[in-house]
Amino acid sequence: MTRLKLIVLPLALALSAPALAASNPLMAAATAARADQLKLLEEVVNIDSGTGDVEGGRKVGAVFVARLKALGASVETVPAEAPGLPENIVATVKGTGKTRILMIGHLDTVFGPGTVAKWPFKIVGDRATGPGVGDEKGGVVEGIKALELLRDAKFTDFASITLLIETSEERGSPGTRKLIDRLLSTADVELNLEPGDAPDKVTVWRKSSTVVMIDVTGKAAHAGVAPQDGHNAAVELLHQLEGYAKFPHTGDQTTVNLTLLAAGTRNNIIPDHASATFSVRARTPQANDAVLAQLEANAKTIAVPGTTVKILHEPAYPPLANNPATDALAVRAGAIYAGIGRTLGTGGNGGASESAMAAAKGVPALDGLGPVGGKFHSDGEYIDLTTLTPRLYLLAALIEELGTKGVR
Repeated sequence: MTRLKLIVLPLALALSAPALAASNPLMAAATAARADQLKLLEEVVNIDSGTGDVEGGRKVGAVFVARLKALGASVETVPAEAPGLPENIVATVKGTGKTRILMIGHLDTVFGPGTVAKWPFKIVGDRATGPGVGDEKGGVVEGIKALELLRDAKFTDFASITLLIETSEERGSPGTRKLIDRLLSTADVELNLEPGDAPDKVTVWRKSSTVVMIDVTGKAAHAGVAPQDGHNAAVELLHQLEGYAKFPHTGDQTTVNLTLLAAGTRNNIIPDHASATFSVRARTPQANDAVLAQLEANAKTIAVPGTTVKILHEPAYPPLANNPATDALAVRAGAIYAGIGRTLGTGGNGGASESAMAAAKGVPALDGLGPVGGKFHSDGEYIDLTTLTPRLYLLAALIEELGTKGVR
């Protein structure tokens, strides 16, 4: 094939989308599902469900449960493993084949109660916006619609397809860890419904996520009468933060970012307690440990006599490292996408997810299969609607392939 033909062929494929839909029943079904997919997405985005919003989470969960039962799935609501969280949802469809497929998505967002009233679901041009539209209600809706497409196609060449919709991912899944482990123990592959990255990528690596706190204890005293009797925890915290400034804050490797800061109770009392909380993201466990070791070393040097410094940390997710099993799934997904004239890229980012847990247990995992979007965790969050139908097709077709041909 000449170089000219190589250039023209992808263009021809891209321009023949209607013809492709006509000759590809699954693509045609994905195209026909668009209006209902957007309607369901609007319904759930317009319900506040920030992590810890039990009432809102249950309302969103009820919408999803109704759809899952209607498509013939057996649905179990599982109590969260931590207080103050709504129930997790586990929906399972049984087939006649051998492959056990686990999809994971989450209905919790980072947006608090009242957000929807100020910023409801909206479509502007090729973008849909709203709280959690990409991260990741769009992915969960896509997962449900994929199950509907496969049901309508009477595709059963799989042992089981399980969809876990969890309710605390944005805090590191404290309410779902044991459940995820249990579901992974009987899964051959994990497909994660986090949004794809622009321009059109699946996620093959992710950083770990660890919450780290510098906790300083001092001694309170009257700030006017006897300040000399106090040991100022806030001042010592400022000293400790000098070490934080030396860490990288952006980039594809380790990042350390200050997210919370607290000190004092009244303006006339020397503060006896101060704390700073950081989000630490790293590509390897060793890199994460190096940050903790440096903070521990810094804590041994005290600038304010009488204060004590502790370094507390709580891991959320391990890293999803580059690995052959994930890369192989990405290649297969790319071939499926090429069949409808689209190019699927690969990449990674600092946002952690459950796929890291799957890979750590030896279960092949592919992440970022939801609609492509951006500006997550901000009031600019969006999904690219030009990817809505192609991504639905990709997920359904990938499930078909994994069911028919197996994972390895």
